[in-house]
Amino acid sequence: MLAAIGVSTAVTWGLRALPFAALAPLRAGATLHCLSARMPVGVTVILTVYPLRDLPHTSPPYAAPTVLGLAATLGLHLWRRNAVLSILGGTAAQVALASTAFAHP
Repeated sequence: MLAAIGVSTAVTWGLRALPFAALAPLRAGATLHCLSARMPVGVTVILTVYPLRDLPHTSPPYAAPTVLGLAATLGLHLWRRNAVLSILGGTAAQVALASTAFAHP
């Protein structure tokens, strides 16, 4: 029983330490520096385009919650420059609007 506990402890510890050990040499590299400069913009683009891909173009009132939620997110971000507030506020606006009369029948 002690041997099984010891092996599972060693494997768990090793699996948790492995990413830090493997990434240590990459921290000073140009690739990670390039990714850290460009990833926030890439993630923002993906988070913006994803909800817009399924908008119903034939009946604009059904697209209103998503478009207004996106506008709320943009407005909050331009006003406060706080990503958490922008995301939470825009999501809350979109959910609140989607649950009203704009929602699909």
